[in-house]
Amino acid sequence: MEASIGLGRAELLRVAETVAQEKGISTPEVIEALEQAVQTAARRKYGLEHEIVAEIDRKTGEIRIYRELEVVEEVEDYARQIDLEDARERNPAADIGDHILDPLPPIDLGRIAAQSAKQVIVQRVRDAERERQYEEFKDRIGEVIVGEVKRMEHGNVLVDLGRAEAIVRRDDLIPRELFRPKDRIRAYVYDVRQEGRGPQIFLSRTHPAFMAKLFEQEVPEVYDGIIEIKAVARDPGSRAKIAVISKDNSIDPVGACVGMAAAGFRRWFRNWPARRSTSSTGRSIRPPSSSMRSHRPR
Repeated sequence: MEASIGLGRAELLRVAETVAQEKGISTPEVIEALEQAVQTAARRKYGLEHEIVAEIDRKTGEIRIYRELEVVEEVEDYARQIDLEDARERNPAADIGDHILDPLPPIDLGRIAAQSAKQVIVQRVRDAERERQYEEFKDRIGEVIVGEVKRMEHGNVLVDLGRAEAIVRRDDLIPRELFRPKDRIRAYVYDVRQEGRGPQIFLSRTHPAFMAKLFEQEVPEVYDGIIEIKAVARDPGSRAKIAVISKDNSIDPVGACVGMAAAGFRRWFRNWPARRSTSSTGRSIRPPSSSMRSHRPR
């Protein structure tokens, strides 16, 4: 990236597009990072006391550098101010309180300046990636997502979601569950926070809503809204109860959820470790069953 600031105009734009595609962010965000990098290098050359503005033409790639000056009646800081008479020589419409841009000669970035510019670009790109991740996942709270186990840390599971990383904390894992790197894991997104080190995505396999979401995926009548899950109670790794209600008097909510020969439970149970419980109807369903209480509308 060191050479990118000193590249030809067209090549500079191509580099910006390439970085944007690699990092999954927009080209304007990369160009803004390049502008800040040029601005930082120009301040080192012309002096930190100046207010430097750098612009990169989005069509041609031309870099322009300016010194920003405030129009005042009496100049106190010659590095940042200009009197009204001089300002009107450059812009006849200038008035007190306006800001004018005084063009500066182009700069030739040396190796140290280019390295500093690279650091600015990398940081800006990283910040843009973090913001994109947060914006993408903050609206996915309440969803069930699938990822790949990246590694284990102090009993917590770090999950690779493709363009982001999430965590299933030890307390959010089902007892006696074991995961290894590269395992596929399905979990419920219950919180997304913007923190100093970037967005933190928290997943759970013990949250009551996780079980409800899985039933919604496996039972068509729940997905279609014909059967509504009213409440979920769980003892993770041991047993669970779901209260369901049918909005159609002709459909038995328990029967629809259990399915023929407990097929519905079997599909749903692929996501859980082995357990045993009995249903409220008194039937013993193995493998597993969750207790279900049905309610019909009056």
